[in-house]
Amino acid sequence: MRHPAHNLYAMRHLQTWTNPTSFTTVTLHRDGCVVIFKEVPADICQNCGEYYLSDDMTGLRLQQAETAIASGAEVKIRRYAA
Repeated sequence: MRHPAHNLYAMRHLQTWTNPTSFTTVTLHRDGCVVIFKEVPADICQNCGEYYLSDDMTGLRLQQAETAIASGAEVKIRRYAA
C-alpha cells in the first residue's frame, strides 16, 4: 500500500500500472488479528503485481482494520463496498 512516488522501486513501474478499475485483496495482520479486504480498487503493476491504493482508500481500510482489532476479532473478512 505504498505510493509509487515515495518508492524508487515502484517508480520504475509507473508505466506498467493498470487502470484504476483493477481490484486486489488486501490482508492486514496485527496483534493476532487478520483483516482481509476483498475486491479493493487499486492500481496494479502488470510486471510484478505490486498494488497501490489511493490515500483515501488506504485511510479507510486502516480505519476499518482498527475497528476490527478493537472489537477483539481474530479474523475479519470484508468485501469492498463503495
